[in-house]
Amino acid sequence: MSLNYNKKIIPFAKELRKNMTPQEKKLWYKFLSKYPIRFQRQKVIDNYIADFYCHSAKLVIEIDGSQHRSHNGKILDNIRTSVLNGYGVKVLRFSNEAIEINFNRVCELIDEALKEVLA
Repeated sequence: MSLNYNKKIIPFAKELRKNMTPQEKKLWYKFLSKYPIRFQRQKVIDNYIADFYCHSAKLVIEIDGSQHRSHNGKILDNIRTSVLNGYGVKVLRFSNEAIEINFNRVCELIDEALKEVLA
């Protein structure tokens, strides 16, 4: 199944690429940009912008700030994950704190997920 995308939000995705959060920058520049399997930043899928997307593994990685911990944030995240799962895309979520405090473990979990999917 090919991924639908909303062309209207592509300019916003480009802006987000230019203005990544410190945690997104850390994950991108210290791990994902050098990973042997290609990732894209701020990938438009349906009506959403995924923080990072690996097409060959159909894997989205989301870095969640404090707004994702609210009741409403959790509901919206569940809807988003459900829509992405409908495209056959697996979603991994990590908090900003996990990136800052346990970066190596986050990288290990991403690597394990990729190896599992691509095995």
